[in-house]
Formats: sequence, C-alpha cells, structure tokens
Amino acid sequence: MLTAEAVQQAIKQLPPPELIKFRCWYAQFDADAWDIQIETDAAAGKLDALAAEALAEYHNGQALEL
Repeated sequence: MLTAEAVQQAIKQLPPPELIKFRCWYAQFDADAWDIQIETDAAAGKLDALAAEALAEYHNGQALEL
C-alpha cells in the first residue's frame, strides 16, 4: 500500500504537463468524494439540524439577501 509521503514524492517528480493532468483528475476526484459525503450525510439526517436552523433564521427575518 502506498503512503501519503510516497504519493507526495511521486507528484513532485511529475513534469509540468503531467502535473496539470493530475491536478484536473484530483480536482474531479475530490469533488466527487465530497458530493458522495454530502449525500450520505444528508440521507443519514446529519444535516437536518443545520437546515432547521437556517430555515428558522430565514423565517425570523435573520437571513441576508445575497
């Protein structure tokens, strides 16, 4: 199994075009992982308290227009 340190060293050795490809791949990989985590947390009810708090602030006139 690779370690984070081994991956870091490999990334440091990438030529610029390969580093650009890696950055693009990793950005998508990280975004996909984040989406899965949010969906999992939402389905498990972990965000319900935050949503209720936001709605209460909105209904009490405490929310700001963006």
